[in-house]
Amino acid sequence: MIDQRHISVIIPALNEQASISKVINEIPIYVDQIIVVDNDSQDATRELSEKAGARVVSEPKRGYGRACLTGIEAAGNTDIFAFINGSYSDYPEDLDKLIRPVVSGNCDLAIGCRQDDSSFPRGRFTHQKWGTQLACLTIKLLHDYKFEDLGPMRCISRPALLALQMQDEDFGWTTEMQLKAAISGQIILQVPVQYRKRVGKSKISGTLGGSLRAGCKIFYWIFRLS
Repeated sequence: MIDQRHISVIIPALNEQASISKVINEIPIYVDQIIVVDNDSQDATRELSEKAGARVVSEPKRGYGRACLTGIEAAGNTDIFAFINGSYSDYPEDLDKLIRPVVSGNCDLAIGCRQDDSSFPRGRFTHQKWGTQLACLTIKLLHDYKFEDLGPMRCISRPALLALQMQDEDFGWTTEMQLKAAISGQIILQVPVQYRKRVGKSKISGTLGGSLRAGCKIFYWIFRLS
């Protein structure tokens, strides 16, 4: 805990046995609850998460947003929610850069803006970068708010999160959160964070179908909220 605030880190995970222990072990030690949401994994994700000290809850209905919603419900009366992928593409220690400004009240929502680590293989596919840039440009044109990224690592206070009434159960989760926060006047902080090639195969950007579905959901929320 920081300043007596209860902090929960939620990790949606689908077949992340190769990376999940690394993610859990590198989360800042002051976090008092780590919840791995097992999104119907067919490998040892659950067992390795529990061994690393995380609490594991099951969400058999697949979907990134669905897993996040389940993690929020499981977290109980926590003060601060942080989210990170289970693929080890994000640097878990960078959560500190996002958690502290939310705890201090300097912002309602802190978003990690991915900066590729040059010492590792390329973290994001070219089409993924271009798609994100196009989405952010569209948000700027339609909503007059400049986002640098729509990445998964983020931290938000409980009152701010509840006010957003999150709905998306799939790939539009991050876009819905950021747009609703901007439209409602929440204080948003965008923080550069390191990013590297994920461990294992990507379920979204690494496949054509996944990329197309993610893009459709992102632009669905951009236009729905315009």
